[in-house]
Amino acid sequence: MGADVKVVPYSQRRLTGTKTALDTLSAPVSVTGWRVDDASNTVVVEINRHARDAAADRFVATAKAISPAVRVVEVDESPTPLYDTRGGDAYYIGSGSRCSVGFAVTGGFVTAGHCGRTGATTTGHNRVSQGTFRGSSFPGNDYAWVATNANWTSRPWVNRHNGTNVTVRGNTEAAVGASICRSGSTTGWRCGTVQGKNQTVNYPQGSVSGLTRTTACAEPGDSGGSWVAGSGFGQAQGVTSGGSGNCSSGGTTYFQPLNEILSVYGLRLTTG
Repeated sequence: MGADVKVVPYSQRRLTGTKTALDTLSAPVSVTGWRVDDASNTVVVEINRHARDAAADRFVATAKAISPAVRVVEVDESPTPLYDTRGGDAYYIGSGSRCSVGFAVTGGFVTAGHCGRTGATTTGHNRVSQGTFRGSSFPGNDYAWVATNANWTSRPWVNRHNGTNVTVRGNTEAAVGASICRSGSTTGWRCGTVQGKNQTVNYPQGSVSGLTRTTACAEPGDSGGSWVAGSGFGQAQGVTSGGSGNCSSGGTTYFQPLNEILSVYGLRLTTG
């Protein structure tokens, strides 16, 4: 026996043509999108039921004038762009300074405390609203964490600034003498060696204890960025605090160990 043949009112060509015509229109934000729905043999126009307004109704009237195949479906939410939270990327505090993301955690990311005070707002590398500092400690320590909004998704990545990412697998601490690399939004990916641990550094704003000393260079704007070591550089180590020198002549850079930050704020590192 052969399959049943169902005759539909509108051909695929007509449905596609209707959708293409709608693509030329300017839609209000209350209209969340439109698509060909083969199952119902219609072109579905979706509208946020909580934001439906006269502009949406005018769009629907125009759409139905183009084709009777248009069908309206009300939805509860409007889509928004989604962005990745990735170690080593830039973020901005308030309307001014720039720092770097340390590591993504559930619901946000860790960074340096001197980058912002609790309550300060942030925007991402693309200047899109990102989040708020939920905790910050500096001097004494140099750590903080930012809770991101729903537009941002925590990813287990660190930017190598060459078009690729390192995938964070865990947070096993590297020994003195180990090779280590860091990622930051000013000078990108730089590497060196762990020289010592539990160092106290006296900054102009006050001393910070418990830092790890390295031979890798860094510059302003790299603050808060990721430090990684181990196989494939998959073990998260800490966030950039400060140092001396630069990436032209070389220097010494210190980082705030990650495990202390996770413990203090009860955070969970995002791993892959």
